[in-house]
Amino acid sequence: MRLFEPAPPECGKSMTSEVIAAPRAVADRGDMAAHPATRTDPATRTDDVGQLLKSWREKRGRSQLELSIAADLSTRHLSYVETGRSVPGRGVIERLSEELEIPLRERNRLYLAAGYAPAHPEHPLEDLGAAHDAVKAVLTGHEPNPAMAVNARWELLAANTPAHGLLTGIAPHLLEPPINVLRATLHPEGLAPAIRNFVPWRAHILRRVERHLSHTAMPEIAELRDELAGYPVPEGQSDIHTVSNDLAMPLVFASARGELALLYTMTVFGSPHDVTLDEIAIETFFPADAATASILRSM
Repeated sequence: MRLFEPAPPECGKSMTSEVIAAPRAVADRGDMAAHPATRTDPATRTDDVGQLLKSWREKRGRSQLELSIAADLSTRHLSYVETGRSVPGRGVIERLSEELEIPLRERNRLYLAAGYAPAHPEHPLEDLGAAHDAVKAVLTGHEPNPAMAVNARWELLAANTPAHGLLTGIAPHLLEPPINVLRATLHPEGLAPAIRNFVPWRAHILRRVERHLSHTAMPEIAELRDELAGYPVPEGQSDIHTVSNDLAMPLVFASARGELALLYTMTVFGSPHDVTLDEIAIETFFPADAATASILRSM
């Protein structure tokens, strides 16, 4: 096991900074040696944990000093970790991950890179017990309004009957599992021709996907963003067409029963420990006007 390496002589460093760093050094060394039984074969490491942590710190716009104070580490220790001179313990990885709001899937990658077993399990939605029941309760309780549960890639995990009704009349290949709800919505063979405010709605979706990409750093999300951005504007829609609403911009599209205007909210689980649960979002749609509410009740 690698031990904490002694600090090299540093020129020009003040006595004050040495005193501040000194009390934390013992705790840092102990944390690095924690949980030896959970270390994995170093040959299985595929990434450098220090570089990964540095990348996440830079993504979040945090300085070493700011992050080290927030995570209760010495700045020197954090610098050693990022440069590969020290291997962080599980406790250090978890504290840094919490401060940087790193998704659980990526935290597991950090553990593997440091030579540890992943800390967060990943189960299918059906195996999540009370959490699965909660998802079902929200979906069914939201009827007659549409609601669906999606993962971090916007793949459909579950939906109530009204939500399935919204996905009718689109190309069969868009409904092959896993169904990507953004692709099914904006694809030329999906709902796109029926969307009355396609241009502003797609712009809203692309901003949302971009924010999600900055949070997760998932390459699949970057690919999805580029795909959605490349879809053509449906014939008959201008680049400036929009549908106004005093509250928020709704998704407005034509259905077999009339024009629907829908607002949406998003719900996520608090303090998840499972990767699947960390990535689930429940999207619930509400009628933006009385006509839409009447149509949804009739459906």
